[in-house]
Amino acid sequence: MDRPPDSAAPAGDRFATQADSRRDQPTSQSEPTRGIELVVGLGNPGPRYAATRHNLGFLVVDELARRHAADRWARFPLCELTSARFGSRLLLAKPLTFMNRSGAALAWLLDHLELDLGQALVVADDVDLSLGVLRLRRAGSAGTHNGLRDVCERVGTAFPRLRLGVRGQHPWQDLADYVLSPFTADEQPIVRQLVERAADAVEWALRDGLEPAMRRFNGPASALPDGR
Repeated sequence: MDRPPDSAAPAGDRFATQADSRRDQPTSQSEPTRGIELVVGLGNPGPRYAATRHNLGFLVVDELARRHAADRWARFPLCELTSARFGSRLLLAKPLTFMNRSGAALAWLLDHLELDLGQALVVADDVDLSLGVLRLRRAGSAGTHNGLRDVCERVGTAFPRLRLGVRGQHPWQDLADYVLSPFTADEQPIVRQLVERAADAVEWALRDGLEPAMRRFNGPASALPDGR
């Protein structure tokens, strides 16, 4: 699906094996949130991809950073990382590995921050969902998303994830070209609302738990109690 140029082989590949101890830890649908401390937005680095459908994960992390005065980003070989003022600890990260190697960044983050897999919430676009739809889940498969597929292969599947629908009404011929294309002018208002709702959903999950956040935010905005 993704066509950004390959970067050099990630130095963080060696951390993937260290994350094996956290791989596929059993997670019950009724299990309470185990202290999410890290939110990772998936996307491709660089201005060329900044406004594309595939970079919604970055936009949500940027919105959380804006809301919580997280303006000091530390740059590491595999990701950018900052600390937000929300609760006892909230870290925000954006991989620099390009989408298809997102798992290397998350594996490094889990090891570097000494976190369990279930303490990381991953935010990503989803072309299988209509534009404006949110879907928060405690765990699951990668679906058709190459970034999520790499994460699942490297660290396991037992991590919460927030998917943001990016499929518009206009048809496309090449899926890779579509997800690496910008939103149209008529889609921009929906995208802005989607990013704000996604940030709201993350805050709700951190404060009140995944299950309440899932009940409140899953679905299109028009189906929710107050349109949020």
